[in-house]
Amino acid sequence: MHVVLVEPEIPPNTGNIARTCAATGTHLHLVEPLGFSVSDRYLKRAGVDYWDLVDMHVHPQWASVTEMLGDPSQWYYFSSHSAKIYTEAHYQDASVLVFGRESTGLPSGLLAEYQKTAYAIPMDRRVRSLNLANSVAIVVYEALRQQNFWRGDE
Repeated sequence: MHVVLVEPEIPPNTGNIARTCAATGTHLHLVEPLGFSVSDRYLKRAGVDYWDLVDMHVHPQWASVTEMLGDPSQWYYFSSHSAKIYTEAHYQDASVLVFGRESTGLPSGLLAEYQKTAYAIPMDRRVRSLNLANSVAIVVYEALRQQNFWRGDE
């Protein structure tokens, strides 16, 4: 699987997501501009000592991701502005899971273009959003659950 973070802003969130990717064998893609440097000490600290287990790609723009991973209309997008719930998606081994920046979520144009494959994580309406690292973990593990879980030691 692949996790794509579009313009992430907070180094510890991305570091924690990298650790989730390391634990699950999921590829991590970061779309610039980033709110930090990939050499940021807080990013590295949050990823602990698992960076050698993370297949991470930094893309200068959205087109670079689509060039590498293929048709974005087949991907899954996550936003609090979707009526569909993330458990309704049918994830596969090569699924691409796309998340937006911490402060504003997915860019509005991207969300509008791919609304048919956009999903939300249910939460109390008084809460604007969940932490990005938590959201990624929730979705990645649901995708793995649907595939009867991948185990890195097998």
